[in-house]
Amino acid sequence: MKLKQYSFLALLPLISLIFVNLPSLVSSQACQRACGNLLMKYPFGTGIGCGDPRFQQYVTCDQQTLSLRTHTGSYPITNIDYSNQVIYISDPSMSTCGGCSQPSKGFGLDWDAPFSFTDDNVFTLLDCSTTSSPIFRSNSYNVDNSSAVPLCDKQGAPICSYLYSCRAISMLNLPISTCCVYTPVDLGPAFEFNLQKLQCSSYSAFYSFSGQESNPDNWKYGISLKYKFNVNNDYPNSCADCEKSGGVCGYTGIYNSFICNCLNGVNTTSTCYFVSSFNNGLRLLPLHTGTLLVYSLVWILAMVLL
Repeated sequence: MKLKQYSFLALLPLISLIFVNLPSLVSSQACQRACGNLLMKYPFGTGIGCGDPRFQQYVTCDQQTLSLRTHTGSYPITNIDYSNQVIYISDPSMSTCGGCSQPSKGFGLDWDAPFSFTDDNVFTLLDCSTTSSPIFRSNSYNVDNSSAVPLCDKQGAPICSYLYSCRAISMLNLPISTCCVYTPVDLGPAFEFNLQKLQCSSYSAFYSFSGQESNPDNWKYGISLKYKFNVNNDYPNSCADCEKSGGVCGYTGIYNSFICNCLNGVNTTSTCYFVSSFNNGLRLLPLHTGTLLVYSLVWILAMVLL
């Protein structure tokens, strides 16, 4: 008898902690519907078990900042166009009219990442060696023929002129001949450019002229990336129904089975409509009824242990 009493007394702090924190657990949602000022919808999530598991290791929400992670670094996501399935990222090491960063590492996507470059991207290599950089050679491969090397677009000369006229870049007095404009199709199967191997000091990237091709100050700098939901690019019906009910799409278990995470922290395999109705019914209970329920549960535990 004393042993059982001791076991119950030992569990009292844990029981008390559960009931003290119960209101906060019930009122919180494990998968948040926003990260900072960005709305979070499928396939992205704010933590483990949220969104689509294929995107979990690449898109993360840390201290209300949404970022894309690749083997070349972590890049803030500035906007998400859900209707066109495009995310926009910025690279602090990238050169723009607002500042010229040297040296820069470059940028690359992981080979298995569920992203690809959009056709709107324009990449410009800056301050490249005209004598030793492989981009100025006649062939399109590295010395060891290991991977494709981007080729300069002959029609990109005006872009180089505009960029090199930017105050931040012009102060470096770089010759126009050291600039190379190329498109994603020239990046090779790895979708990567290593500035050290290409022997260039920096790069610039933008995805829109904003209707002012001759004014680089107003260009939209950054990188736009396309994503797909799956092979057929179909938006899961179960996820769409979940979001309509106020839930957040997620996954669980070793098979990454679909779950709908609701405002009260409860996970369902359908929608949050039933959970919301159930919670509304609980809210109608008088306060003393809820208190009585708590004490009843504690009493039942005590009887079991004793």
